[in-house]
Amino acid sequence: MNTNPLLLKKTNNYNSVPFKNIKVEHFIPALNKSILEAEKNISNIENCVEEPSFSNVILPIESAFDTVEYIVTVYYHYFASIASDDIRKLVSEISSISTKLNNDVYLNEKLFKKIKYVYKNKESNNYNSDDLRLLDEIYSSFIRNGANLNQVDKAKYRTLTEKLSQLSPKYSNNVLNATNKINEYWIDNEDDLIGIPENAVESAKLYAKSKMKEDLWCFTLDTNFGILLKSCKNRAIRAEVYKLYGSKCNGGEFDNSDNLKLISKLRHEKANLLGYDTHADYVLDRRMAKNKKNVYKLIDDLIKPSYKAALDEYNNLKEYALNKDNLKELEPWDLQYYSNLYKMEVYNFDEEVLRPYFQSENVIQGVFEVANKLYGLTFNELQEVDKFHKDVKVYEVKDYNEEFIGLLYEDIYPRSTKRGGAWMNQLRSQGMSSGEKEYPHVTFNCNLTKSTTSKPALLSLSEVRTIFHEFGHCLHGLLTDVKYKSQGGMSVYWDFVELPSQIFENWLLEPEVLNMFAKHYKTGELIPSEYIDKINELKTYMSGTMSLRQLQLCKIDMAWHDGYKDIDSVEEYENLVLKDCKILGHVKGNSVSSSFSHIFSGGYSAGYYSYKWAELLEADAFEKFKETGIFNKDTANSFRNNILSKGNTEHPMNLYVKFRGREPKVDALLKKSGLV
Repeated sequence: MNTNPLLLKKTNNYNSVPFKNIKVEHFIPALNKSILEAEKNISNIENCVEEPSFSNVILPIESAFDTVEYIVTVYYHYFASIASDDIRKLVSEISSISTKLNNDVYLNEKLFKKIKYVYKNKESNNYNSDDLRLLDEIYSSFIRNGANLNQVDKAKYRTLTEKLSQLSPKYSNNVLNATNKINEYWIDNEDDLIGIPENAVESAKLYAKSKMKEDLWCFTLDTNFGILLKSCKNRAIRAEVYKLYGSKCNGGEFDNSDNLKLISKLRHEKANLLGYDTHADYVLDRRMAKNKKNVYKLIDDLIKPSYKAALDEYNNLKEYALNKDNLKELEPWDLQYYSNLYKMEVYNFDEEVLRPYFQSENVIQGVFEVANKLYGLTFNELQEVDKFHKDVKVYEVKDYNEEFIGLLYEDIYPRSTKRGGAWMNQLRSQGMSSGEKEYPHVTFNCNLTKSTTSKPALLSLSEVRTIFHEFGHCLHGLLTDVKYKSQGGMSVYWDFVELPSQIFENWLLEPEVLNMFAKHYKTGELIPSEYIDKINELKTYMSGTMSLRQLQLCKIDMAWHDGYKDIDSVEEYENLVLKDCKILGHVKGNSVSSSFSHIFSGGYSAGYYSYKWAELLEADAFEKFKETGIFNKDTANSFRNNILSKGNTEHPMNLYVKFRGREPKVDALLKKSGLV
């Protein structure tokens, strides 16, 4: 009898992941056994003597890898969220095993011949839209993964993908190791704490005590990097912290230079092999943007007004810093500091006054309440479902009619075994799996301020915005309602995937929403209306600088993926790419690319523009909510039924037009960003 928890079916009422029973040693045996099962499934399709059809080829392929995909998904969840050394040691092996299986399937000539037969004869069959989409997507995925190559090129394709499968985890491991190495920043002089918010100082003192150094303060940079840059008066500390973070993996013990250059080179070679000029061409063939011309047009349309606004902001702060501290030149580590001071003095507003109104538990309840008012969802905490860490909370999500929707895992606090940033993950996707309907199980992951002994976790406005953003992704995963699992949730085109997350941020700044949850943690008093007015007055403050920064990242991404260049120095190449759109000088030793996980290990290669693309979509889409009312049921239902629930059942532009009544316009984004 098999006792491997990763292979047991229906272990509880929710069919949730049995985290408490899973051990490191379970992954490889479970994966190997599931691959044997998948290979048997494929063999059955190959050896079927009946004429190839949707029912004996396409449907069996859709479910052939269910167990493999589940095990790999759980493993990579561990790798991101609770990556012990033992877990991380497995990444190369698991990546290699998965890549080999993918190649064995996609390069299987006999299997592809059957798929091709069904695809070529689709016009003579009366397929419904779901079935037709599944057929088209499976055929396309085989083409894009080498199925049409000759035998010589298939061998080259195998070699390229196997090398890439090792490089991305290696890059990611270096980033995590480097982050952990520099994460503790110690201060031994109380004068150096001037300007830093009280709660951050208190947390640093408690952390230092836990390290048996009671006379010091230790700031963990995973949550305090931005706080120190924004508020610490000591310029030398700001400079040191900035350089520490900016130079991650650019040289030294965890250098990623060779890794990222080789990733870029191999992606280019793979694209060429598949008939594309560049990796960007390959990627954009399956994006809303469609091609590089449209991506560069988006960047060009936005970079000019962004640069102009950012330059005005810089000159304003430069004059302010000169008058205030006789500072003649602003360095990159000065920008946030003087921006914050200027906001406090000129606008008479310090964002730190908001923290007491943003207790983390209240913020979470706030996003739940917004989801309830928009879509009728309820969230009830469960105790009986396994958690992957003691800080995690699990919620049962139900519809307004008490129908079960799925599970939500909330994991919002940092730890050394967890990667930085914020993200949503699907442990289980919605749709049919082996003849049964699966319900979505999604994780909601952040690295936010944690409670101290004297104060609960009180969040910054930026942290609250992060919660709204990631929760928007969760709604996309939870509200998917598709027939086939491979078409659900996050399977949409990558430049469409940020629309549900970025549009949800808009509700945060609405007075009606802030009054739902923004209550003082001691008195229960609602957030003062003058604070809400200030938040909205300042929502475009420094927007030019922020927009320019994002567009610079888009340019770096496209530079690495729009044709391979034989680069000597990563740092010098970045400077060359950005020479026409930088305002602040370069800091020697700093490199974005060396720890730019989004594009080298996170799925955003030739796709970082997606954030700006989605900003365009969400600004335009939210205009409709503003026109009809932010909680208008008809508008909310239209967004749910045409966007959130549809997954990849149609081209995203078709879905958007069904919601909005037309294609998106850039005007709303320029207006929202204060760039016009």
